[in-house]
Amino acid sequence: MRNIVIAVVIVAVCAGLYYFLRRKHDSRMDAFAQCLSTKGAKMYGAYWCPHCADQKEMFGSSFQYAPYVECGIKGSRNQAQVCIDAGVKRFPTWVFADGARVEGAHSLEFLGQETGCPLP
Repeated sequence: MRNIVIAVVIVAVCAGLYYFLRRKHDSRMDAFAQCLSTKGAKMYGAYWCPHCADQKEMFGSSFQYAPYVECGIKGSRNQAQVCIDAGVKRFPTWVFADGARVEGAHSLEFLGQETGCPLP
């Protein structure tokens, strides 16, 4: 019986530690995504774009705070006017406050360097 109690305590401590560390990482990733928006970066993408999905996945659940502009119009092959006006040709396209733009999915490190946002 004593071994079972010890095993349960060990599992509970490990689960608590995992939860704490995961939550801390998620909070930092939220702040990173919000910083990108504050610094004037924008990601133009389309719901059907696999590279956009890859980029979104890098943020995990924090992508909800990322500066994202949806260019795809569901039920149509047309592009949203805001994306046409921005001159977006390929997805994803990142546009930064200084007017620089890059196409394709990029690492969080690259996005941090371009914006000055600290990495999680």
